[in-house]
Amino acid sequence: MFFKDVIGQDATKQRLIQSVKEERVSHAQLFAGPEGSGKLALAIAYAQFVACTNRQENDSCGECPSCKKYRKLIHPDLHFVFPVIKTPKFKEPVSDNFLEDWRMMIGKNPYFNADQWFEQIGVENAQGLIYAHQSEEIIRKLNLKSYESEYKVMIIWLPEKMHVACANKLLKMIEEPPVKTLFVLITEDEEEIISTIRSRCQLIIIPPIDSASLEKAIVALPEAEGCDIRNIVHLARGNYGKALELLQPDDETSFNLEHFKELMRNSYGRKYSELFKWVDQLAGIGREKQKMMLNYFLLILRENFIYNLKNKELSFMNTQEEDFSKRFSPFINEQNIIELTEVFETAFAHIGMNGNPRIIFTDVAFKVIKLIRK
Repeated sequence: MFFKDVIGQDATKQRLIQSVKEERVSHAQLFAGPEGSGKLALAIAYAQFVACTNRQENDSCGECPSCKKYRKLIHPDLHFVFPVIKTPKFKEPVSDNFLEDWRMMIGKNPYFNADQWFEQIGVENAQGLIYAHQSEEIIRKLNLKSYESEYKVMIIWLPEKMHVACANKLLKMIEEPPVKTLFVLITEDEEEIISTIRSRCQLIIIPPIDSASLEKAIVALPEAEGCDIRNIVHLARGNYGKALELLQPDDETSFNLEHFKELMRNSYGRKYSELFKWVDQLAGIGREKQKMMLNYFLLILRENFIYNLKNKELSFMNTQEEDFSKRFSPFINEQNIIELTEVFETAFAHIGMNGNPRIIFTDVAFKVIKLIRK
């Protein structure tokens, strides 16, 4: 992965390049920013530049043995940690058990999100985590000598999904790592990382991709021909993954929108039998999908509230969502927006704590019935 392959983020690239040239590479860095901003791609490009034996002015050479191995993500001094699941085959899973899937995902598109990763590894009713025993594997690897490069690099994707026991075991290693060890933690929610780890990392804020760079990247795609590029850039809000989704809508968004419509229509009509059917459907789709859906409900709730302001620049809905919101948005107002938001946020938290989904979604339905007519 080259810096030139990372969309936008020019200021951050220069900062990272300069730190390597001046030999000021911090041993633990936290890349924090929104989904789709290119944090993972940037971290891999940075690690490749650090390991390159023939660095160019603003990028790695791509020709040395190190770069060739980095391009295939098989360099012996490059290590990855990411959320995984327990399976019949892996009772105590570590990231290496899913490494082939991981390399395939990055090779296909390094701007994938957590939901796409969990779908790739077959999450059903489980929740993706970095388990406690993963820390032992990390410590073992980093206590070995470097094979080829000056630095051993450990990229930890979504450390906010790290089990507390794992995080506590890693604390000492991050605070006092072996010589020439580089930790790069990639987060979309830094507040969810335990404070003792956050405080030991150099924070690097990765902003959303700027509009000009995002537009340039989208225009280069074959599927962008004939599309309203400016509108896609506006709706994507600096998220390259979201831009790809808008170019080729997936079934997940339509699925979530339909269930939001069902909830609101049946709640307004007091159709209890239909709402119980709705609860039964959602209770069986798996926890990660349930959390993803609740996040979508929060997003579309916000969009409907903002839609009432009649300001196109503040609205970020696709055509199907906007068609629904033209008639629905008046029902989301100052009287109920805060309470409805709390309903979905509470449900999200309870699903994350392995609560009974049938009870949780029944509670959601009855609360929405009360609030939707306010």
